[in-house]
Amino acid sequence: MKLLLDQGLSRSTAALMTAGGIDTVHVGDVGLAAASDVAILRFGFETGRTIVTLDADFNSLLAMSGAAAPSVIRIRIEGLRAAGLAELLQSVIRERTADLTFGATVTVQRGRIRIRHLPLVRE
Repeated sequence: MKLLLDQGLSRSTAALMTAGGIDTVHVGDVGLAAASDVAILRFGFETGRTIVTLDADFNSLLAMSGAAAPSVIRIRIEGLRAAGLAELLQSVIRERTADLTFGATVTVQRGRIRIRHLPLVRE
């Protein structure tokens, strides 16, 4: 599993995830700090990375395009610090590796995880 952390998420989370055995980079570390969501999706697709974000726009873009990749984990929990986010992501990955590998959007809220398999159907 390889992850790409979007702007708004702590860069130190990437280091914690990598130390825990999950190849993780932050958009700021790969020259995408000011990139559009479309460019970030393209990078995730081209490099086989699941995007981790706070932004709902990625799910919308995937629905409009009908794309089957990359997977997206959307965090809907405010105030997580790097260690808490790393712990949460490790848990989500343990529970949902198969879904993420085959293409999915995973929305994480307190006490709830919602999975939608790709490609998304526009509603």
